[in-house]
Amino acid sequence: MDLLPSEEQLELVAAAEDFLDAQPPVGILRARRGEPSAVDPAQWAEAAEIGLLTLGLDEKHGGLGRPLEDESLLFHALGRRLASGPYLACVLGARVAARHGDTALAEAIGEGRALVGLAEARGEVVVGPDGVKGAFDLIDAADAGHLLVVTEHGAALFEAPGAGQAETVDALDPGMRLATATLEVTRVLHWVPAGTDPLWLRALALNAAMLAGVAEATTELATRHAGQRIQFGKPIGVNQAVKHACVDMAVRAEAAVSQSLFAAVATRSGRPDALFQLLSAKSVAGRAAIDNAASCIQLHGGMGYTDEHDAHLYLKRAHALNHLFIEPVDVLARLLAEGAAQ
Repeated sequence: MDLLPSEEQLELVAAAEDFLDAQPPVGILRARRGEPSAVDPAQWAEAAEIGLLTLGLDEKHGGLGRPLEDESLLFHALGRRLASGPYLACVLGARVAARHGDTALAEAIGEGRALVGLAEARGEVVVGPDGVKGAFDLIDAADAGHLLVVTEHGAALFEAPGAGQAETVDALDPGMRLATATLEVTRVLHWVPAGTDPLWLRALALNAAMLAGVAEATTELATRHAGQRIQFGKPIGVNQAVKHACVDMAVRAEAAVSQSLFAAVATRSGRPDALFQLLSAKSVAGRAAIDNAASCIQLHGGMGYTDEHDAHLYLKRAHALNHLFIEPVDVLARLLAEGAAQ
């Protein structure tokens, strides 16, 4: 099994990176902090036009039909650059619509004309083909016409509740929009059971890739600062304490990137230990993203704690991503129950 990205994969990622670098997501994040939606309409339309929302979607539904590992490479790039917007929900939502032959909705989502918000269960909920009931956090659901719930047993796509049914709350991550709602949906537009398409596994893979991207970005940010910051006539990177911290960050980032990509390959190829690899990726990447972002702030000294610096944005994004689809404590419990990898 060749785990190195192919030339074609590298070209796909490079095209996405060029697009993101031309309109830096951090700048958009800061510019829209007071807006109801984190999505910049113009950038979102361009992102859809170059295929960022349809990379893994079948060609007959307007996608490129690329494998899961290609999507993971893309989401790694999105995580590295703190891209805001419901990328996860829209990519997965378009796939749910396509699975039911709803080409019109799949294309509307993939072309950026329709937004999908993510509904994360809080406590005991009911999610199935006959309805959705319970308390949910709604993530990036502003202006979204549909909501997506992804569970281990299946994924439900349904119309978003009307105005006034959700209570907006302040999100830790200024690049996300958060609301809470008690939903009682009796009509699910599309339901995809795990036996048909394990969307929860795909969600874990893409989520882990984004976390690995955060871990890698904060490593680069701290290492660059260590080489440029001069104290007593020398870069602070010559000090052992700073060197060791940067090396620890690099090791954690490398482990996160490698494990997240291997988990995607394991899932796509149907390895019997795919769930173990995905849970490992979620755990390793989540821990790496949070620890690296915290170390990045510390290595920047007093400036790292200021709102003007970007370091805190990575830490907030790491915490927000780490709680999606499965809680960190549940990841560890499931890993213990899974046994050794094959």
